[in-house]
Amino acid sequence: MSAAEPADADVPVLTQVVEDLPVEPATPPAPAAPAAQVDASALDALADQLEHALLERLGPEIDRATARALNGVRAELTVSVMQIVRESVAAAVTQALHGQKKD
Repeated sequence: MSAAEPADADVPVLTQVVEDLPVEPATPPAPAAPAAQVDASALDALADQLEHALLERLGPEIDRATARALNGVRAELTVSVMQIVRESVAAAVTQALHGQKKD
């Protein structure tokens, strides 16, 4: 017996099994149901529930992200204000020194 020959000729291979399956005609998809009329109050109630569920789940993460962003802006603003104050003080000192030399 060679490697190309099956060990048992009575055992079908996959291609034989697939070929032996009965072919059924494809069934067309079921027609879509007509659009149901949903009243506005039901849609509003659903929207409110969805908003509540989303805020309940995402609220803490939104708060954390907002706090991180606010802390970053606060740090940048602090650095900018400190730099502006230093430059203003340096300019005022320079102006005061130059004013004394002219006298």
